[in-house]
Amino acid sequence: MEKRSTMTRSELETLLKELTSGKISIDLAIEKLRDFPFTDLGYAKIDHHRQLRTGYPEIVYCAGKTKEQVAGIFTLMAEKENNVIGTRADGEMYNSVRESLPSAVYYPVARIISVQKEKPVMKSGIAVITAGTSDMPVAEEAAITAELLGNEVTRIYDAGVAGIHRLVEKLPEIRKCRVIIVIAGMEGALASVVGGLVDKPVIAVPTSVGYGASFGGISALLAMLTSCAAGVTVVNIDNGFGAAFSASMINQMK
Repeated sequence: MEKRSTMTRSELETLLKELTSGKISIDLAIEKLRDFPFTDLGYAKIDHHRQLRTGYPEIVYCAGKTKEQVAGIFTLMAEKENNVIGTRADGEMYNSVRESLPSAVYYPVARIISVQKEKPVMKSGIAVITAGTSDMPVAEEAAITAELLGNEVTRIYDAGVAGIHRLVEKLPEIRKCRVIIVIAGMEGALASVVGGLVDKPVIAVPTSVGYGASFGGISALLAMLTSCAAGVTVVNIDNGFGAAFSASMINQMK
């Protein structure tokens, strides 16, 4: 059974105006704000104050959920939030979401579902670089996430260290960006190379791409963690979303 405990932004603004005008007391305002609002769907508790606290609404991790659960979460969030994003989604989940939300969009390479009621104001400044074409699913998860969060993205794919001239050619374009996401599997060397060529923060994403001794991305992860290039921060294996979220927070800083 659905249990609602919600407060929208407009409702919060009304409450604060009533407080400042003296229509309600401080004690009553505190009572209304005592519990951060959420909706309990039984299988998920949707956090409606996430954007007020962090600047971004709750983003749905779809893997491991049923298509019905994903659709239920999207439907509820779309009632309260301007935009909804779901990562690691498949086509069946998308079709289920689209039954109640026809405006939903699916990005198959990135495996992202989005519902955009309001287009974000775009801010330039994020580059997404991959070592190889095989890293593109993780790269697109990062790029699409960053775009949906209001960032213009420069994509530079298949520019790994085996052909370093491909990267060097793009350096002027890369250096114009405020944050750089570097995505690489195999030995993960690209993050160190880029980190030594730019004066901007680099967020490194190791991928599970590679042969046996890469251990599903662990070799790239360890190489990036032990990088001698200053300014390189590392997220988890295949975590394009996490890299994009952090990059967006940096890029959107005033």
